[in-house]
Amino acid sequence: MCENHRPAPPWAPDGPDALAGRPLTVADVLALPVLAAGRPRVVTGEGRLGRPVRWVHITELTDPATFLKGGELVLTTGMPLPEDAASVRRYVDELADIGAAALVIELVRRYHRPPDALVHACRTRGLPLVTLAEDVNFLEVTQVVHARILGDQADAMRRTQRIHEAFTALTLRGAGTQDVVRAAAEMSGHTVVLENLVHQALICEPSGGTVEEALTGWEQRSRATPPGDHPEVRGPEGWLVAPVAYQGERWGRVAMLPAPSGDPASGAATAFGPEDVTVLERTAMALTIARLIHHLPWERTAHRNALRYLAEQRHRSPEDARARFAALGLPTDPGRFLAVLMDLRPDADGSPEEDGAGPETRVAQELRTAGIPALVGALAPGRLGLLLALRPSQPWRPAVERLSRLAFGLDPEAVVSVGSEVTDLSDAARSFREAARVAEATLPGQPLPADRSFHELSDIGLRRLLYALREDTRIQSFAERQLGRLIDHDTRHRTDLLTTLRHYLDAAGNKTAAARRGGLSRETLYQRLRAVERLLDCDLESAEQRIELQVALAALDVLRAR
Repeated sequence: MCENHRPAPPWAPDGPDALAGRPLTVADVLALPVLAAGRPRVVTGEGRLGRPVRWVHITELTDPATFLKGGELVLTTGMPLPEDAASVRRYVDELADIGAAALVIELVRRYHRPPDALVHACRTRGLPLVTLAEDVNFLEVTQVVHARILGDQADAMRRTQRIHEAFTALTLRGAGTQDVVRAAAEMSGHTVVLENLVHQALICEPSGGTVEEALTGWEQRSRATPPGDHPEVRGPEGWLVAPVAYQGERWGRVAMLPAPSGDPASGAATAFGPEDVTVLERTAMALTIARLIHHLPWERTAHRNALRYLAEQRHRSPEDARARFAALGLPTDPGRFLAVLMDLRPDADGSPEEDGAGPETRVAQELRTAGIPALVGALAPGRLGLLLALRPSQPWRPAVERLSRLAFGLDPEAVVSVGSEVTDLSDAARSFREAARVAEATLPGQPLPADRSFHELSDIGLRRLLYALREDTRIQSFAERQLGRLIDHDTRHRTDLLTTLRHYLDAAGNKTAAARRGGLSRETLYQRLRAVERLLDCDLESAEQRIELQVALAALDVLRAR
């Protein structure tokens, strides 16, 4: 078989782009054509072929470690190799102690199979031993590998420069914490999490996995990962972590997680390269600057993001939603969840939110005082969203009454709307949709029920339903089709037949009561009602037509109230 069609050895990289963005390894060097021509065979250390190769060193000395610094692939013909086993062990020990990447011996001149003492010593020290069955030009090997290493270093410098430029651009445009963490995840291809000092995951940007995989059991896993003063791999899962601090004060920590398929026991430290460290360093710096520029606490930002995530039903699974909620330190045990919306005038409270005295912060403080776990965040200008996490036996109405009193203290014209309870966190979006429908159906100045200070689904009657649908052209067309000719007649002739019709319908068709309501004689009322019937081509004695006109009048009222 032609040499060019030999099957790839098991250590060969997976494709032409497999080397991009990572150091050259022993396996990569063995797969290069210049060395593959020697028919390399891995005798020991096959599980360590992922070691990075910093340089290639040709030696025929019995003490080559004197000239090494670590990370070298050592090439030898075996000519100076000692005869006795003790000297062979010393030779291998020196290579292993200095950190040589591998030993490659040519079986052409002195040996035709590797000496047993050499094999035993390399296996004992975990040093990869590779034999070459064919003559190889070692000088050519060094030229090819060194050119590759230098080229990779130049590429790495360019990639590092692009990382610095990307984070500089983020900082100059005043990017927030979410943007910074998302950029870090995109650049590194790893999941990145920002946590506070009590190990609550405030922002999670998954990459190559799910939020559920990243955040399940977060606090316990994070506490098992000790802090450090600079970016480094730490903890049983091999997280790459870096503190986020300013002038000696720590604000939190950013963590980059290994790929989900990685096996931490097999050496998680190799899951990250120098560029990942650079990304995490710049992420920590950019987060510090974002914290200084945007005074809103990270926790408030995290609650806003999580609230929108749940309200817009962006979770991939119920487990995903629970993991995100629990990572913020909120309960996900069986209970009840309730969505509440507070609509406030944007200028109702003069305190800016970023000063820690705005409505969002004050509502969150009120809930903490009441001992009610909740997410609180702005969903839109003038609208606060709340998701209350209630115990199974805890009544929700007293809690909402307390929030309503606070809302009216912030804005006397506030509107507080409530959805229905849900028992699964992943159904929170339904409760928010219902609360939004209640808010949409609340007319300006809508009086509150006598027994409470908030609005709920049961309050939506015909008039409020029509108000919620007031933008629908079908409602507008119906009102115009039913009453347009009567309104036009009143406008042209300065009559008030529409008011007469309203009195008649409000009196449920009782003409005596209608005449009294309008201050009219019965004969005048009869004349006006006949004029209404003629103009609208209807029969006011028909109950169905009276209902249609009653609905049209209600629609007209809400359309004129806009």
